[in-house]
Amino acid sequence: MEGWDDFVVVARVARSHGRRGEVILNLETDFPDQRFAVGNRLMVRRGATTEELVVRSVWFMKARPVVGFEGFESIDDAETLAGQELRIPAGELAELPPGMFYHHDLVGCRVETASGDAVGDVVAVDGSGETSRLVVATPRGEALIPMVSEMVPLVDPQARRIVVAAPEGLLGLNETARSRRVRHGGQA
Repeated sequence: MEGWDDFVVVARVARSHGRRGEVILNLETDFPDQRFAVGNRLMVRRGATTEELVVRSVWFMKARPVVGFEGFESIDDAETLAGQELRIPAGELAELPPGMFYHHDLVGCRVETASGDAVGDVVAVDGSGETSRLVVATPRGEALIPMVSEMVPLVDPQARRIVVAAPEGLLGLNETARSRRVRHGGQA
């Protein structure tokens, strides 16, 4: 049987909604209609226990799913899920077209320039689709690199390697404000 770390995050519970045990989700998937259909099963970890949740209802409010789960009938029930990750087995992920990648496949990849110089490691991916950015931990802090083919000509998740062709100065320019504050002695 798969363990918690083998599952893939598809959403985070933002908060409860209404009085019928529903919750609003922050999405971590590009397939919300498929992922949160009535009858689908999701995993949640509360404390040391991993539980299976079954979707009993779903509707969308401003592109965010509002989901009810079997056994969660009141606001008090729903509030116990606030802040929790909802996951699925990796084997349930849809196959992506060539050139598309799941965020979890990119996190941990080594980032280097076309000449082989190390840039850092991917710690997160912000956004989705054409607005995605790699969040790369560099020796100077985090850098944001847009996921466009001109700047990221090679993505090889199997080899855990990403090659970037960032224009001169982009890596320093796109350092996050937090990285600059920490390096200059400010608070994070």
